[in-house]
Amino acid sequence: MPGRAHLIAAMLALMCLVTFFLSSVLTELFGSHAAVARLKALIVTPGLWIMVPAIAAAGGSGMFLGRSRRGRLVDAKARRMPFIAANGLLVLVPCAIVLNRWATAGSFDTAFYAVQGIELIAGATNFVLMGLNMRDGLRLTGRLRMKPRD
Repeated sequence: MPGRAHLIAAMLALMCLVTFFLSSVLTELFGSHAAVARLKALIVTPGLWIMVPAIAAAGGSGMFLGRSRRGRLVDAKARRMPFIAANGLLVLVPCAIVLNRWATAGSFDTAFYAVQGIELIAGATNFVLMGLNMRDGLRLTGRLRMKPRD
């Protein structure tokens, strides 16, 4: 059961991250300022209220599952998780809140787009790290075979 909870939490967190990233890029490119403001509000509420607990649940359940295992893949996943959490809590959440406030106020200036750029880079970073954790998790469970070393 903990393995299933870990899988669900990790998939939910990754889906939130990808949804926020793609919707932000597409809305910025093709949407109006009103659409951007609405999207930023949705990312904060309910988005962050879904993604942050999902990341915490994935991290907690992963630590629980990994406590009885050792090895290169488990260690790699354990090393990545603090970066994912810190990036989420110290960069992504504050950026989302600030961007929501600025978009609601109609303040689409250089600062807005600079913070948007930071948010997109941090989101892409978390996507890569979470993807690597997912790959290693699938390898640990035997659902994905490791490539033979040359």
